[in-house]
Amino acid sequence: MASRHDSQETPSDAGSTGLPDFGDNIDLLTFEQILEMDDDEDEREFSRSIVFGFFEQAEATFMKMDASLESKDVAQLSSLGHFLKGSSATLGLTKVKDACEKIQHYGAFKDETGTTEVLDKELCLERIKKTMVPLKQDYAEAEIILKRYYGTS
Repeated sequence: MASRHDSQETPSDAGSTGLPDFGDNIDLLTFEQILEMDDDEDEREFSRSIVFGFFEQAEATFMKMDASLESKDVAQLSSLGHFLKGSSATLGLTKVKDACEKIQHYGAFKDETGTTEVLDKELCLERIKKTMVPLKQDYAEAEIILKRYYGTS
């Protein structure tokens, strides 16, 4: 099994913590909390299992979101947004978390902040559809970064 040291990381890519620069896709402090639970810093089996489990969970959730968009099930979209928001927040995937929170709000007939009611279902669905595009892009970027970190890209 490849370790994170097999990746293309160079000293100039590493931050002060020895981790690569994750940019604004991943909150370093949150992700480090997951890494602290690893018994072996070279293998990182615990954090790896959480991260790769999240990838499977996110892919399945995206499929459900797409189906819910097709059936115009805003309540289900809100629930799926809430679900993915929590798991992405746990890993520090800030952009993914923020987009999921918007979807949660739109699916609950609210604006993106969750403060103002929006009674137009079609408008809420359109906002969810538009939010799904950057959500999937941000997820894909985070997936690439994390797979590179774990030496599996």
